[in-house]
Amino acid sequence: MTTPAAHAAAQYVGSDRLKARMALHEFSTNPQGWFGWLGERLEPRGDVLEVGAGTGKLWGEVSAGGARLTLTDASDAMCEELRRVPGAVVRRADAERLPFADASFDLVIANHMLYHLDDPSVALAEFARVLRPGGRLVAALNGREHLAELLDLGPAVGRPDLLRGMVLNDLVTETAEALVAEHFTDVAVEDFPDDLRVPTAEPVLAYLDSLTSGPLDPAQQAATREQVQAKIDADGYFFVRKSVGLVTASR
Repeated sequence: MTTPAAHAAAQYVGSDRLKARMALHEFSTNPQGWFGWLGERLEPRGDVLEVGAGTGKLWGEVSAGGARLTLTDASDAMCEELRRVPGAVVRRADAERLPFADASFDLVIANHMLYHLDDPSVALAEFARVLRPGGRLVAALNGREHLAELLDLGPAVGRPDLLRGMVLNDLVTETAEALVAEHFTDVAVEDFPDDLRVPTAEPVLAYLDSLTSGPLDPAQQAATREQVQAKIDADGYFFVRKSVGLVTASR
């Protein structure tokens, strides 16, 4: 039986799938953008750990200042990308089994990765373990309505499995506070105001084709294009709601 974590790992054998999904967010309506907004809230200092750091795009958009960066990912391909981040120490690691001593870091960042885990509570316990007293957790999560219009496309074109493996547990912004509070204090959740307005069908199709359940067949591609284009013709864009929040907490 394939585990949820195995589904997630399959998405990141290479970086192309992740980059296709990130590209859709270039159609954000918030002029500040996610990384600019997040950067204002990070306050990196001392020893900083980003878990599940992906391609390292955060550190191309946000300055680490004088902080000492350690970046991890469970994917070998992502670790290769991360080695391009100047000055960063890169370790291949699972979030639930971090290869670091207790109280090693002043800040732990989990940017849109907790929903890829079998048991996010185990990872949160690990984050608390490696943080020093007074250290901070900054974790980005999605809400229940995140990308609802993309979720609706799968069943509409005969592919209800399309987003299988994208959300692997029930940790969302609406439920995060109680779970994080089991391991941290001063838990707060702040919403990031944003949605997507995509002017052509191609980025939507590329996003859907990047998913692990396999690309759309020609008939499904045509049906998806027709549905997306109809919205573009009516409104001038294909609207996708975003529901994203930032969870901050103290050790």
